[in-house]
Amino acid sequence: MANERKTEIITRNHFNQFLKEVEIEEQSSDNPKIDKLLKTASKGGFGKGYPEFIITYKTNSDLLIVIECKAKTKYHESKNRDKYKDFAVDGALLYASYMSKEFDVLAIAISGETKQELKISHFLHLKGEKKAVSFVGDKLLNVDEYLQNYLKSPEKFRQDYNALLDFTKILNAKLHSNKVLGSERSLLISAILIALENDAFQKSYASHKTPENLAKALTQTVSNELENADIGDKKLKNLNTQFSFINTDTSLSQKDNVLKETIDDIDGNINTFIKSHQYFDVLGQLYIEFLRYANSDKSLGIVLTPPHITELFSDLAQVNKNSIIYDNCTGTGGFLISAMSKMIKDAKGDETKIKEIKSKQLIGVEFQSKIFALAVSNMYIHQDGKTSIIKGSCFDDAVITKVKAKNPTVGFLNPPYKSDKKHDDDELEFILNNLECLVDGGTCVAIVPMQSALATSGKVYEFKKELLKKHSLEAVFSMPDELFHNSKVGVVSCIMLFTAHKPHPKAKETYFGYYKDDGFIKRKIQGRYDGYGAWKDIKQKWLANYNNKKNEAGFSVTKCVTADNEWVAEAYMNTDYSGLFDRDFEDDILNYVTFLHKNKIFTQVLCDE
Repeated sequence: MANERKTEIITRNHFNQFLKEVEIEEQSSDNPKIDKLLKTASKGGFGKGYPEFIITYKTNSDLLIVIECKAKTKYHESKNRDKYKDFAVDGALLYASYMSKEFDVLAIAISGETKQELKISHFLHLKGEKKAVSFVGDKLLNVDEYLQNYLKSPEKFRQDYNALLDFTKILNAKLHSNKVLGSERSLLISAILIALENDAFQKSYASHKTPENLAKALTQTVSNELENADIGDKKLKNLNTQFSFINTDTSLSQKDNVLKETIDDIDGNINTFIKSHQYFDVLGQLYIEFLRYANSDKSLGIVLTPPHITELFSDLAQVNKNSIIYDNCTGTGGFLISAMSKMIKDAKGDETKIKEIKSKQLIGVEFQSKIFALAVSNMYIHQDGKTSIIKGSCFDDAVITKVKAKNPTVGFLNPPYKSDKKHDDDELEFILNNLECLVDGGTCVAIVPMQSALATSGKVYEFKKELLKKHSLEAVFSMPDELFHNSKVGVVSCIMLFTAHKPHPKAKETYFGYYKDDGFIKRKIQGRYDGYGAWKDIKQKWLANYNNKKNEAGFSVTKCVTADNEWVAEAYMNTDYSGLFDRDFEDDILNYVTFLHKNKIFTQVLCDE
């Protein structure tokens, strides 16, 4: 005869090992918030309902674990997960749906009467989300492993990131109302984040009696922290100059509580995010958000690469712990931070190697002083005060010599998009510069305007010829049209991938990908973001097709090209007609007719016909 008590004993014995970290309740809860949430959660549909176990963490009140047990494994999960009383998964998900109104919930379904036959399913249902997602496999883990997997999960990151963006909007409005310039808001935040790394400042900043004293304490702490990081006198002088506005800004240095409340907000929101999600270009993303909500303030005038694309670069280049990364247009350091994350993960906890990665294997060059300050601050916040971020022009001979001496193996860049065609350096010149600095056989990945790939005459055409004369074009990926929507830039772009110092063979086939759909959607508040969680699977397809040089109608193709050809997938790939239906043509015709009417040219077209 089935005995559910046996399943409960196995479960209880497992979690009783961790009573120092968690509290375990069975069939009820003394927590009034939990009790209230479950008052209508009966599996039968009437009155209160309780899972077999409710587990709370002593150090993290955001996460609950709920466990539902069944004796027989055949009652583990129903087909539609709607038989809450009879099946373990169904019941666990039901309880999670109720408690997720106030908590993040890890729902565990356990069936079986012996350890050998035990069947286990895990689901994570985050607060405010409509449904749960599968989580951490089919084995019971210790409570710290559950906590760490939760904190590092893509779902938790997305939740925290959305909360960060919501906070950024509020913070931006506050800073705007206090007349802090848009070009200085990211610098202010970076200064505060650096200062908060100092324990003495964090404990004492609230005790300063005047805003002027607090402003001086903030800038002095930042200067001391950067000096202790041994970044060099020249860099330190430049950074002190960039942060000096904090001492003279009327609101920050003279208005009561403006600076203090800003520090409070940043410590409680941004600093917490950074500690939870390491190696993410937080300052770059804040800068993008400030741009989105900017009013008449003059921005710093750069276009930052979205974080999912900086991560894609590292995957395309197969970055590992031994890679040496060079970005000759560093910006806020997004490419370097994404690469750092991948390299440190590959180091698998080897602290000596991790220290070497941070101090020797990340090289950047940035020309603009304010952006340079953000880049150095960004790297410092990620526990790296010694990264080789060089202030200057990547075209200077002295800079090129210094970079070459470090033997970079991988080059990343998003070059400045030229606004003055006669005087600005061309985007392809920056690619040539990056490739020049790489070791033989190194990989360069760059994102540039589509017209750079389309040119078949003029100056850009000559740069294309020079690129193929010296290096090999491995791939070109056509990017989504509105990729830079959050940066308020409408440029259509493509990614180019080269092998350094290997002239392009005439018979070589280059891979072209029509990577126009990254699954992102646009919303007024969030901007362009991964609203449906589709990016992970889409990226895997992008990488698989490229790595296998797969030809797929409507998506990818390989082709031998020269500088005389257009370097885009659209010029060569076959059309996939399998997804076209009559309604597609009907919709296009209706849209066209609407356009004609709207622009009052319908009668003209009829006359012409």
